[in-house]
Amino acid sequence: MKSIRFDISLYIIIPVIFSGIALLSIIVAYHLTHYYMGKGVAPEWPLVIFGICMMVLTFGCSLVIAKTLLGPMERFVSKTESLGVLKNIDADPDHKAVKRDDISRFALVFDQVTELLSRVDSLKLFPKMAGQSKAMRGVFNQIVRVAATDSTIMIFGETGTGKELVATSIHEHSRRQGKSFVAINCAAIPDGLLESELFGHEKGAFTGADDKKPGKFEIADGGTIFMDEIGDMPLATQAKLLRVIQESQIERVGGIRPINVNVRFIAATNKNLSKMVKAGEFREDLFFRLNVFSIQLPPLRERMEDIPVLADNFLNKLGKNLSVSSDAMEILTSYKWPGNVRELQNVVEAASVLAKEDMIEPFHLPPFITKEWRHTEPDSPDDSENQSLDHRLQSLEKGMIIEALRKAGGFQVKAANLLGIKEKSLRYRVKKLNIDVSSFKWKNFT
Repeated sequence: MKSIRFDISLYIIIPVIFSGIALLSIIVAYHLTHYYMGKGVAPEWPLVIFGICMMVLTFGCSLVIAKTLLGPMERFVSKTESLGVLKNIDADPDHKAVKRDDISRFALVFDQVTELLSRVDSLKLFPKMAGQSKAMRGVFNQIVRVAATDSTIMIFGETGTGKELVATSIHEHSRRQGKSFVAINCAAIPDGLLESELFGHEKGAFTGADDKKPGKFEIADGGTIFMDEIGDMPLATQAKLLRVIQESQIERVGGIRPINVNVRFIAATNKNLSKMVKAGEFREDLFFRLNVFSIQLPPLRERMEDIPVLADNFLNKLGKNLSVSSDAMEILTSYKWPGNVRELQNVVEAASVLAKEDMIEPFHLPPFITKEWRHTEPDSPDDSENQSLDHRLQSLEKGMIIEALRKAGGFQVKAANLLGIKEKSLRYRVKKLNIDVSSFKWKNFT
């Protein structure tokens, strides 16, 4: 016989239990008072004894409930802290007032676990887009939400931030997955040929049109079309694109018959289209048609913690058994990267060509990145008179800690063992030197 089970929320059960105890106390106290007063006996002592019994009962109930609810949470927190992947709250001066049994401690640990799980989801869902920063996880969340729809999307971002990768990811997570994904760079095609590329042309439509040619919209039928640098599209072509979005029909250049197309539109730009609309350089109606759902890609300088992840990812793609030294990584994370991820990729590739050993060192990096840094080779004269002893010792200490964290995959317990110091001492030094431990933890989940 199948057992019947009712699931009731704890928000209902716990108040009902204590309300029942309170109601029971009132009823019993009333009857005790009525009973003893009816016999002409003062009810004070019976009520005192009953009150003590009810206190013991209430205390026992609350203890059982606390043990039932907080016990598993306490075990979970203890196990996760023993793994060494979370911040030690006791060693963090910002949380000295938080004690082990305080519910706030559990909330802090759950927040950190949630962040780590978010990193794991990002790695699994977007293996082509390396990035574990909060800014990029926000972008990933937007991609997952909008991919399931057929909404038109506008991607804003500086040159080199990975706009086409975002468009590809949206397509791969959409219902149109497996259908055509067609990308076209509106800035790379001359104005006179852009219409022909987008809409196709009939034979003899213009000089050189010896054969009929389908356009990008026809090729993308049923799938997704990605129009990069949409801000460089001529106004005349913008008007025809607007008609395609509104009516889902195109006409080839030189053609007289409309052709139905079913495509999803994703556009991208590194320009401020709002300003272009005000200046009359971009059609306002097209802007509103395209900007149904917008995604803003952060520049690399706003997510420096992703640089170690990106650098290792580029080296893996190159098939190079190389890693970046702590000194070189410090330089990479201090540079502003006007060319964003694409510039970082070029720098890492160039450095990998020069690196002969298994490590990319500062002198392998291009001069325009290292010009603000002083790195001397063993036989070159030392200009240490320009640097204090404390500064050089701090730089050396930071480099050793970063290298240990990289080898330990972000596990501070293991890194402390490698350095031969106590974990508490390592955590203090990490905070003092402003080292982002989270940037090393992603490797543990790949």
